[in-house]
Amino acid sequence: MEQPVTLSPSAAARVAAIASRQGRDPALRLAVEGGGCSGFQYKFDLASAVEDDDTVVERDGVRLIVDAVSLDLVRGCTVDYVESLGGAAFRVENPNAAAGCGCGSSFSI
Repeated sequence: MEQPVTLSPSAAARVAAIASRQGRDPALRLAVEGGGCSGFQYKFDLASAVEDDDTVVERDGVRLIVDAVSLDLVRGCTVDYVESLGGAAFRVENPNAAAGCGCGSSFSI
């Protein structure tokens, strides 16, 4: 069965490292909120709990958790961790986004 969202190996490794330093479970919550320069923006946080309507996918012992409302906007996406000259950040490769912004943290449908 194809997963509704994907966590890349580099993103899983980064979440595991951050969670380990903070003494927390290796679980990343991806949410979509209104705002940003293109209409919606991605929000990342270490998750402390899984809600009943959450979708959970796992890679290398790390969980990616997405709430039901956000899942409609990010279904089919890949969460990656990218390091470049401009810095290091989690990136969402979202096939549903009609347009994005230069910073890569917001999108429109």
